[in-house]
Amino acid sequence: MTEKKTPKSEYGAKDITVLEGLEAVRKRPAMYIGSTGLDGLHHLVWEVLDNSVDEAMAGHAKNIQITLLPGNRVQVIDDGRGIPIETHPQTKKSTLETVMTILHAGGKFGGKAYQVSGGLHGVGISVVNALSIYLSAEVCRDGTQYQQEYSRGKPKGPVKKIGKCKNSSTRVLFEPDTEIFKEIKFDKKRILNHLRQHAYLTSAIKITFIDAREGEKESYSFYFEGGLASYIPYLIRGRTPKHDTVFYVKGEKEGMVAEIAFQYTEEYEVMEESFANNIYTTEGGTHLTGFRSALTRTLNEYAKKNNFLKGEEALTGDDVREGITAVISVKVHEPQFEGQTKTKLGNPEAKNIVESVMAEALTDYLERNPLDGRAIIEKCLLSSKARRAAKAARQTVLRKGILEGLALPGKLADCSSKDPEESELYIVEGESAGGSTKQARNRRFQAVLPLRGKILNVERARLDKILTSKEIRALVIALGTAIAEDFDIEKIRYQRIIIMTDADVDGSHIRALLLTLFYRYFRPIVERGFLYIAQPPLYQIQQGKSVQYAFSDPERDKITAELKSKKETLAINIQRYKGLGEMNPEQLWNTTMSPENRVLLQVTVDNAREADKVFDVLMGAEVAPRKKFIQTYAKSVKNLDI
Repeated sequence: MTEKKTPKSEYGAKDITVLEGLEAVRKRPAMYIGSTGLDGLHHLVWEVLDNSVDEAMAGHAKNIQITLLPGNRVQVIDDGRGIPIETHPQTKKSTLETVMTILHAGGKFGGKAYQVSGGLHGVGISVVNALSIYLSAEVCRDGTQYQQEYSRGKPKGPVKKIGKCKNSSTRVLFEPDTEIFKEIKFDKKRILNHLRQHAYLTSAIKITFIDAREGEKESYSFYFEGGLASYIPYLIRGRTPKHDTVFYVKGEKEGMVAEIAFQYTEEYEVMEESFANNIYTTEGGTHLTGFRSALTRTLNEYAKKNNFLKGEEALTGDDVREGITAVISVKVHEPQFEGQTKTKLGNPEAKNIVESVMAEALTDYLERNPLDGRAIIEKCLLSSKARRAAKAARQTVLRKGILEGLALPGKLADCSSKDPEESELYIVEGESAGGSTKQARNRRFQAVLPLRGKILNVERARLDKILTSKEIRALVIALGTAIAEDFDIEKIRYQRIIIMTDADVDGSHIRALLLTLFYRYFRPIVERGFLYIAQPPLYQIQQGKSVQYAFSDPERDKITAELKSKKETLAINIQRYKGLGEMNPEQLWNTTMSPENRVLLQVTVDNAREADKVFDVLMGAEVAPRKKFIQTYAKSVKNLDI
């Protein structure tokens, strides 16, 4: 018997790749900047900006200038101390080159250069360098101007003297690499919002933005003395404050600074923004938890002390947060962020310090402002009452529609498939369109829910009132996810929910009402990419037996021009569709419902705060902002049906 030898493993040292310098960043850029899409592209700007803001927070810079230049180039200048240029004792290279080309090299790892900073990972500027086809760093120190240029993270030459200068400063000019970023399109609005945040967070710093991409310069400047206390009125613009005085406190404990401001409005939505070392922590963290705990506890204590609550009654966290607009900012020596892109703060001590600073100041604020205190507690009590009513309404909907397993809404024409991945729900307006859609659909995977008239505007109503609407209840049951606290995205019955309305003013209004409902109460459906808007054709263009469809006026003009160029003797007939009911089932299937031919617009939320503000303006109770919006954009509206 011959022994069979096991072949030697081919996996050895030669298979282990060692990435030198910044090669790791270029190999896996999303690990460092979140993505290589537009979010990651703008993250490059934030990283360079953070260095300048750190100088300002340390008291060494008063002015920061960001400029968008032709050729996809971005320039950031600050009047701080300037990056050191002397030889670094460890790397034996210029400190400037060390900072620009080595990960985790910076003035924020010990020492006394920065007490607090945003770019604490120390990878920011070197990552920007690695992902740029070109980067130039210029430093003014001690009367001399120095420069070094790089390409994809590698120096193009040594640090060189290029002239004399009077004041200290740092100038970084970079051009993102098209090998990394397939789309390079800087969003002026996004950048302005980010810069405005920083100006509010670091009072008495001037931040200037210049857009010089198109030849004609546009310039914007931000400077605020009041810090977060000035930020709140900006955030609640267009809403009605519930009390007169903005709550504001800035306190320091154990070397950590906590700054908090808030004000309640008549709205129902909660707007909370949290920052750690000026980094916008979109996922919150321990500092936000501390704020919420102090708010709930302190308001309950005040309400009981002043006999607003009896016995065992208590306000919940949701009760005290309804309608609040709050900003929480902490400055920490060594922040622990979850994830490289710093979206959540993890320092346990941040919770205790924010909670302590907040509770002490809020107790004092309520005692000194009894009218404001009463207004806040009354709003919380109303929220508590509405919450209990909404809970009863939710349970009624669940009991009747889901938990007892009773029939789905009678008006719902369900599909035979039970697989959410292939199932889709068409939400259509009216019985006429509903009838056509039901006849046109593929019954295996397409369900249809007709809605009668316009649903309730949920922007102006609490959940208990919302659930009195038969149309909304039918939609909640059809989706299968429940709503509000009971919402569960994993129970969704359709992973394509398609809003299909007529191409007229009423259809647009119904679509806006439905989008408001999904944004406010089913936002995970939007975030998962499950919500779509159908794009039915506006025109049928017929010449003899030839039929074509146009989805816009330019497309109609193009088709008719092509037909006329053929010099056919038959006249061209153009039909403008006013409603879905005007199409027969075959036409509706071929143009709008067939997966092979249809055009669907996926609904996304790229900037939740901006979307929130738009819904407030268009659907909220305040008339003045909506009037201003209409006056601003009325001239750009075409083909308005009156």
